[in-house]
Amino acid sequence: MELRIDGASLLPPTSIALSAGECVAVRGPNGAGKTTLLRVLAGRVRPTAGAAMLRGERLDERRARVRDDIAALIEPPTLYPDLTIRDQLEVVSGLWGEGARHPWGGAGAGALGLLGIDWLAERFPHELSSGQRQLVSLAVTIARPCAVLLLDEPEQRLDPDRRALVGAAIERVRDAGAAVGFASHDAELVARAAGREVVVGAAESV
Repeated sequence: MELRIDGASLLPPTSIALSAGECVAVRGPNGAGKTTLLRVLAGRVRPTAGAAMLRGERLDERRARVRDDIAALIEPPTLYPDLTIRDQLEVVSGLWGEGARHPWGGAGAGALGLLGIDWLAERFPHELSSGQRQLVSLAVTIARPCAVLLLDEPEQRLDPDRRALVGAAIERVRDAGAAVGFASHDAELVARAAGREVVVGAAESV
């Protein structure tokens, strides 16, 4: 796949495949196109060369099945300012249901426990620190069922202990049978959770 706009390369030629029960790390320097690749995989943008496919069909977030299958944290999700963190997760659970149709059935309110932030349940978004907001964003994402989980630098703004919890959560989703892809600069997180790596712009994966 490749994405060029007005002559500028936003994503150099890159090949990637995500399989059920597999976790793939997306590596590369800042500005290489890692986030753009995740947006393509989420169906938010269409490549100008090559194709991004899901279940044999082109990825397009306008298709309800694509939105149903893919949970993605690429930009921070919008949090309702007048709802507590627990309320936010209840909204997600109510919208997506039990998720029996997906390998990852969703963590629901238990996403807070997976990330060690149960104690934030009654806080409002404006009461969160930068690192806490990152963890809540991750919790909101893994709270819902999915067949594919995409994360853009999930470790950002987190200390080593919290990064370990993020790694454990990724493993939980992967081991449930979902396909996971995440961009990261954290070599330890990559070594722990990913079975292989794809370097943006490289023809072959590692």
